[in-house]
Amino acid sequence: MKSIVVTDPPRASSEAASRLGDYGVATVHEAAGRVGYLGSGLRPAWPGARIGGTAVTVVCWPGDNLMIHVAVEQCHEGDVLVVTTNSPSTDGLFGELFATALQQRGVRGVVLGCGVRDVAELREMGFPAWSSAVSAQGSVKATAGAINVPIALQGQVIHAGDVIVADDDGVVCVPRPTVPDVLEQAAARVAKEEASRQAFRNGELGLDRYGLRDRLGEFGVTYVPYEEYIDEGER
Repeated sequence: MKSIVVTDPPRASSEAASRLGDYGVATVHEAAGRVGYLGSGLRPAWPGARIGGTAVTVVCWPGDNLMIHVAVEQCHEGDVLVVTTNSPSTDGLFGELFATALQQRGVRGVVLGCGVRDVAELREMGFPAWSSAVSAQGSVKATAGAINVPIALQGQVIHAGDVIVADDDGVVCVPRPTVPDVLEQAAARVAKEEASRQAFRNGELGLDRYGLRDRLGEFGVTYVPYEEYIDEGER
C-alpha cells in the first residue's frame, strides 16, 4: 500500500446525499437493489442519529490513528469520514477530540471499521459515529496509511465521494455514479410503502395486497381444520 493522500476527489452532490440520508438505510438498501449494506457488525455509538454524506476514506494501521489526523484536513462540509484498518483492530482510534475538529468543518459523522471511545461525549455533542466496537484502548501515531483511496469495509468497496447513509439500522454505501437512480428508486419505494401503510390501516392484509394468497399452494402451504390436525396427529 502506498502512503498517499488523494486530494479533492469528485464527490456526489451534498444535497443528494442529504436526501438519501432522509430516506434511511433500509429504504436506500432496497432502492439500490439490496447491495451496499455494510452488515450488522457496524452499530451506532448512540441511538437516533441519521446521516447521509460523501465519503472521505482512510486506511490506518491497527492501534494507530495518524492518518485520521491527516484526513481531517481533507474533509469538507457534508462529508462522512470512513476509516478502515489494514488488519483487524478494535482499538478506539476515534473519540471526542476528533469529533470536535470534524464537527467544526461540517462533517456529518464517522464510520469506523475499528473502535470508538468517548461515547457519552459524542452523544452530548450530537456527533454521529458507527463502529465495529466500543473501546477505551488508546492508539499511537507512528505509521502512515492512505486517504481517499478505495477501501474495503465489512465486505463492501467504498470509494472517496460515494454516498454513505447511516442510521439505527446500520450503514449502506451508494456508489457515486448510481446516486441519481437510487434517489429515484427510493422516492418510488417510499410512495409505494405509504400506499401499503394506508391499506394496512384500513384492514387489508399483506397476503392480499402483495398477491400472496393465491400463491400459497405453490409454496406447499395448506390449511387444515384443527380437528383434522388433531386426528392426524393421534394416528
